[in-house]
Amino acid sequence: PAHPIWSNYPQALSYIPFGHYMLNTFVIAAISAIGVVVSSSLVAYSFARLQWKGRDTMFFILLATLMLPGQVTMLPVFVIFKHLGWIGGFKPLVVPAFFGSAFFIFLLRQFFLTVPQELSDAARIDGANELGIWRMVMLPLSKPALTTVALFTFMGAWNDLLGPLMYLNDDTKYTLSLGLQQFVS
Repeated sequence: PAHPIWSNYPQALSYIPFGHYMLNTFVIAAISAIGVVVSSSLVAYSFARLQWKGRDTMFFILLATLMLPGQVTMLPVFVIFKHLGWIGGFKPLVVPAFFGSAFFIFLLRQFFLTVPQELSDAARIDGANELGIWRMVMLPLSKPALTTVALFTFMGAWNDLLGPLMYLNDDTKYTLSLGLQQFVS
């Protein structure tokens, strides 16, 4: 058209509280990224460096969970969260991140296996326990892998539509993906 109409932009931004939805999405994505990085790196360190009975069997079971599609576990997980009374809040979107991700545990384990054992031995001689070795040796050396895990998790939580659609029923807690979907429809 000869004369563009610019009033559509303020109307669109005031139709849905995009700022509030963006804040909700950022909080969920950031907490999920932190949870996955911490929990997955701890479990991966255990699989890579600690010797314990049944370690290889547990690792095989962990890898086997990668073969299960999300649609298989969707209903049982929803029922569990409903019985816990978490439906309608952020807990179903955030708490599972603190139990790790099988793919990221595998990725970090493979990275931890490339770190020379001598570094852990030197830290152990200096008096570090296993948590100290994980925190002071492994985490600083694995910043690229941890950054990858954090970015993938953040982007996955940021773009997630199905999780918020299933668990959030209050429009003040909607995420940006739900808000945009509401805007489109």
